[in-house]
Amino acid sequence: MSSLRTWRPAYASSLATMLRPLRRGPGDPTYKIIGEHHWRAIQTPQGPATLRLRQAGAEVESEAWGAGSDWVLEHVPGLLGAADRPEEFRTDDPLLASLLERFEVPRFGRTGLVMEALVPSILEQKVTSTEAFRGFGNLVRRFGEPAPGPGSEHGLRLQPTPERLRAIPSWEWLRLPVDPARSKAVLQAARVAPAVERTAGLPGEEVERRLTTIPGVGEWTVAEVRQRALGDPDAVSFGDYHIAKDVGWALTDAAWDDDQLREYLERFRPHRARVVALIYRAAGKRPRRGPRMSPRTHLPS
Repeated sequence: MSSLRTWRPAYASSLATMLRPLRRGPGDPTYKIIGEHHWRAIQTPQGPATLRLRQAGAEVESEAWGAGSDWVLEHVPGLLGAADRPEEFRTDDPLLASLLERFEVPRFGRTGLVMEALVPSILEQKVTSTEAFRGFGNLVRRFGEPAPGPGSEHGLRLQPTPERLRAIPSWEWLRLPVDPARSKAVLQAARVAPAVERTAGLPGEEVERRLTTIPGVGEWTVAEVRQRALGDPDAVSFGDYHIAKDVGWALTDAAWDDDQLREYLERFRPHRARVVALIYRAAGKRPRRGPRMSPRTHLPS
């Protein structure tokens, strides 16, 4: 049995744009796009759920199955950015002001689920996106449960629970393939999962302070979590291989490093990530002139 709701945002909203950051690669088994429907498999505080979303003009239709269905339906507005306040962003920067004449201020949605964002973010540390998406997809397919209701018919699977993560032996992580540094960080997070989830209502800097006490979790990883779980418009993924270079290229035709990016963004607090998103929306990514990184292998020869 499913639960149904319809919600009309008080602002222009694109379902695909708001949900895009939650999809971990085209083969993500927790998220599928089928026709005009977006399907997600979600571990909620009340139990597993399958969520189906569809944009119908200015309205969003949502339907959910499973023990966590009421929880996910209640959180649909936050997922689509209702808790964000992009109208509070103001700037006298001539370039950004000109961009705002052509593009809407980026809006950040929030899931409210910290572990859901933390596990794949750890798996994306210091590897290629291809390797990260492969490891996450294999983890969910091998150790996650089928999603409730029709989600299972569409091949949706839930992320493994912290209890299940803690039970995965080291050799199985290697087969995913996930190297020991990342698998150990996931296990450390799983051991303190209740404390991790309690950070959902805290200010971004406090979330960073607490989560970086987990061995193997650093600034970049926490920023990725803050963006998705908290909808934090100030969380910039410093340490990313591309972001500083891309922003520098867009603004000055020269790749920047993290120090240059920090200096430029400092005056835009608490909207630093919003500024980065706006620049990406306008300029896209810089030309990739160097050789692409090659995926590594963690299996013993």
